[in-house]
Amino acid sequence: MTEMVFGATSVRAGDPILPRWWRTLDKWSLICVLGLFAMGLLLGLAASVPLAEKNNLPRFYYVQRQAVMGGFGLVVMLVISMLSPRQVRRLGVLGFLGAFLAILALPMIGTDFGKGAVRWLSIAGVSVQPSEFLKPGFVALCAWFMASSQEVGGPPGKAYSFIAAVVVVVLLALQPDFGQASLLLFSWGVMYFVAGAPMILLMVVAAITICGGVFAYGASDHFARRIDGFLSPEVDPRTQLGYATNAIQEGGFFGVGVGEGTVKWSLPDAHTDFIIAVAAEEYGLIMVLAIITLYCIIVTRSLLRLLKERDPFARIAGTGLACAFGVQALINMGVAVRLLPAKGMTLPFVSYGGSSVIASGIAMGMLLALTRTRPQGEIAQILRRAGR
Repeated sequence: MTEMVFGATSVRAGDPILPRWWRTLDKWSLICVLGLFAMGLLLGLAASVPLAEKNNLPRFYYVQRQAVMGGFGLVVMLVISMLSPRQVRRLGVLGFLGAFLAILALPMIGTDFGKGAVRWLSIAGVSVQPSEFLKPGFVALCAWFMASSQEVGGPPGKAYSFIAAVVVVVLLALQPDFGQASLLLFSWGVMYFVAGAPMILLMVVAAITICGGVFAYGASDHFARRIDGFLSPEVDPRTQLGYATNAIQEGGFFGVGVGEGTVKWSLPDAHTDFIIAVAAEEYGLIMVLAIITLYCIIVTRSLLRLLKERDPFARIAGTGLACAFGVQALINMGVAVRLLPAKGMTLPFVSYGGSSVIASGIAMGMLLALTRTRPQGEIAQILRRAGR
């Protein structure tokens, strides 16, 4: 009906799927994602060798594994990027239900791998972190609720999204995984704001979050240790934050040289949570700035394209995915330079991890699908025509 009233951009008759997909895709964002993945493999050549030798594995075992899992994640990303917003919504909701059930099973069959938080399912030697796959599904589900509330006679979708956010955040906090819980709550807040939430309500949610953080500090030794370490005026050089801070300082502007870094031999998570420290030490500030630039391009271009989007679901879900992607990268790098307390969060497409890179591929595929230009016209065009 909208196209009959306002018109639509032309569609080429019989246009094959692949040419239409390529013509409407945000190619710069795709190139930046490929660049991040390539940098991750490059850094993995140095960062993962110590762990491979410690476990009596071939030197580049983890790099090869990352290449395979990352390649699969990129294929998944490209396939999902060809979907329509409706198909993205359905995929996201189904993915959320699957990941949610997996999180419910964690207390019974989950494992912590000695890290103090039960976040993984280990089946037949394969470990999966359900919270990584929960993120894109959660965004799609809440965006669907919020978009449906804008329809005439629609359900109270914003209230439903709030209930979903509370349930998910509580489940993640019980693991405990306060980093992912905070990221999902932030994503929900951004989407709620885009959907037209009053500022007073967001302020109330922020106040509740702060109160929850204070409660968690008193109730969780795991959480309290990380906060105390962050607030301490001095950094213990024998901790991961101490090693990372020293590595970043040693790297300077140009780095100490490829393969010459030492932090990878001291940090147990050099190939995952603290891979940016390896980049800063061996390649210097130049590499770090290049990585930051790629993330900024992806987020900025996605948000600019979403400003022209008239589909409420695509606009809300795309904003949530873009902001979650950028903030996760910000948190990871913020922890490495001690601007934030340690949260155990990977750097998307750069850090090692099968769950991380595949889930990032799913989320980025959904974002690329939602930011594609489609033949239904843009909201700015509709407003101009309505004013005539």
